[in-house]
Amino acid sequence: MKTAFLFTGQGSQTVGMGKDIYEKYETARKVFDKASEISGIDVKNICFNGPEEELNKTENTQIAILTTSLALLKILEENGKKAEIAVGLSLGEYAALIYGGYITFEDGIKLIQKRGYYMGNFLPEEEYSMAAIIGLDSEKIEKICEEIRQDGKFVVPANYNCKVQTVISGTSEAIDIAIEKLKEAGAKRAIKLKTSGPFHTEKLKQASTLFAKELEKVQFQKGNGIKVIKNIDGKFYTDQDNIKEILAKHIISPVKFAQAIQLMKNEGIERFVEIGPGKALTGFIKKDYPEAELYNINNVESLENYLKID
Repeated sequence: MKTAFLFTGQGSQTVGMGKDIYEKYETARKVFDKASEISGIDVKNICFNGPEEELNKTENTQIAILTTSLALLKILEENGKKAEIAVGLSLGEYAALIYGGYITFEDGIKLIQKRGYYMGNFLPEEEYSMAAIIGLDSEKIEKICEEIRQDGKFVVPANYNCKVQTVISGTSEAIDIAIEKLKEAGAKRAIKLKTSGPFHTEKLKQASTLFAKELEKVQFQKGNGIKVIKNIDGKFYTDQDNIKEILAKHIISPVKFAQAIQLMKNEGIERFVEIGPGKALTGFIKKDYPEAELYNINNVESLENYLKID
């Protein structure tokens, strides 16, 4: 059965994530310990003990989720589990690129540490928020956001998660206005998210510029044959792509996960395995591709259940 590995993004973190696999598997211990050694951050302590306020800081969240996902992935690989396609949501793209052989584990940890730091600390001074808009076509959302921007207030689509869910990002005032207008236009629900930065918008230009300098220090490889999907356009990476440019642009560009779902459907993927905390990505796939076979691997129990499957 054709399989895709999906890697979790920011917002799915929980205190205690990865603890049981660390305690049971030497492989997981090596991944956590190596990530801590490379970064100089006590990754396992942040993951296992928090506190939540510390884990939720972008500079900690990104490396914590990446490390947890890679620990789970390593155990899967050692047990012969493979995928034809890999895709991640935002920071999850780095796990996908490591799995696809485009970057080394060490470079991936170093990059995500810098990425998280820049995205968490080089934010505009205004108050920003994000909201998930459910049950409304993305083109209508784009149009209403554009109308609000014409009134001098900043709000844009930031994540195209699936056909029935788009996340918008902007100033808190503009988000509140957008929520009302989008509900009037037929949105079933509008949920404010627990994020404070205008991620995946032009407002993170400074973070993107600083991160581009870090990317220049890294040697990217050709890949190992596993197809990896880009967030910025929902298409596969190719040998012609400038990965450094893409990953710098990634910070200020909307995530096209809905397009990635459609690409995986077109490629004949039937089994989707989300690796890392939370169940957001399989949730998006279930909405657009209800007949798909879905798995979430985020602890010892779910990991070992999947290992039993042919």
